[in-house]
Amino acid sequence: MTFDSLNLIEPILRALQTEGYTTPTPIQQQSIPVVLAGKDLLGCAQTGTGKTAAFAIPVIQLLSQQKNFTQGIKALILTPTRELAIQIDESFAAYGRHTSIRHAVIFGGVSQLPQTQALKRGVDVLIATPGRLLDLMQQGYINLQQLQLFVLDEADRMLDMGFIHDVKKVIAKLPSKRQTLFFSATMPPEIAGLANSILQEPVKVEVTPVSSTAEKIEQSVYFVEKQNKRLLLNHLLQDSAIETVLVFTRTKHGADKVVKDLQKAGIGAAAIHGNKSQNARQRALTDFKSGNLRVLVATDIAARGIDVEQLSHVINYELPNIPETYVHRIGRTGRAGASGIAISFCDAEEKAYLKDIQKLISISVPQVLDHPYAMSDISLTNFKPAPKQQQGNRNGQRRSFRGGDSRRYAGNNGQQRQRRD
Repeated sequence: MTFDSLNLIEPILRALQTEGYTTPTPIQQQSIPVVLAGKDLLGCAQTGTGKTAAFAIPVIQLLSQQKNFTQGIKALILTPTRELAIQIDESFAAYGRHTSIRHAVIFGGVSQLPQTQALKRGVDVLIATPGRLLDLMQQGYINLQQLQLFVLDEADRMLDMGFIHDVKKVIAKLPSKRQTLFFSATMPPEIAGLANSILQEPVKVEVTPVSSTAEKIEQSVYFVEKQNKRLLLNHLLQDSAIETVLVFTRTKHGADKVVKDLQKAGIGAAAIHGNKSQNARQRALTDFKSGNLRVLVATDIAARGIDVEQLSHVINYELPNIPETYVHRIGRTGRAGASGIAISFCDAEEKAYLKDIQKLISISVPQVLDHPYAMSDISLTNFKPAPKQQQGNRNGQRRSFRGGDSRRYAGNNGQQRQRRD
């Protein structure tokens, strides 16, 4: 299937051709016809599936085809983070470049003046984070009475970040007659309840369940003492094959500490998290995307919206305590059909997290046993990997590893095997 077969208008097809897009992803194939038909949509899709285009393209087309085009905000996209809001706004700019659709993005942490000025000039599509949206609505800058399309993106992350009450306040202000598109990677009970309350006979589209990991992402885990993680990270980064790497920590303080350690070692790095100013976050993200910055250290919340096409590696400096988060993290690499490598550090306190992750993804993540900072006692007697193996060969070996010479891997049977790259 190609985009030509989705009955898209010529200006959008021309824009997609400029972007180099010819074949829609599964969620785009399934979602675009549903949205163009005017139906509500319940989309279950994780990061990296092409979700933004799945709603941005049909929204642009629906608005472009209106004959009686009135003034006012006609489409609202509500998203949890500033980075993701900016990314969505960029997508509307790219796909709608040959149309007259006007779009703007608003988020907190920066002066509202440029945002209110854009609103005064007139906006058809508004991309917003909940807090700034409610603030500007209360100030009288935003009127949603002309709204026709409402997109709630990353609903589960809204819940994780404590925004769900703000989301409900926004929904209460929307016209009852509208088309609603609801996207979430997971469906916890509260999110499922919210979806049921705002969708009218929705078509459900589900692709790449959260328990799955991209086939082209090669995963490995290094058992290492907590105090040696910084040394192991520096050691791995001596390999020039690691061109760009996104390093994940659980806390903001941890992210800053990793950056400080890397900079002491002469490795260019920057952190991106909620305590950083919006300008600092955008500067770090821009430098990372352009290749001027090799290492970006991020917390999970801040990482939503980071979309780097050629990201070669993801390193879990600290394993997440929520297994679904692991899938979101490693999904930052291996995007758009490219290959990628996901490396995890696991200390003694994190073994339970690793067990939960392997249970979720039904994969025994191959262990790198031969490295300078290996734990003296991995205690594998109390560590039983998930029995089902879906990646690598039957012994659980990784197919390949960029970044090392001679390394040993242990698969499900615990035996060591020698691989030379």
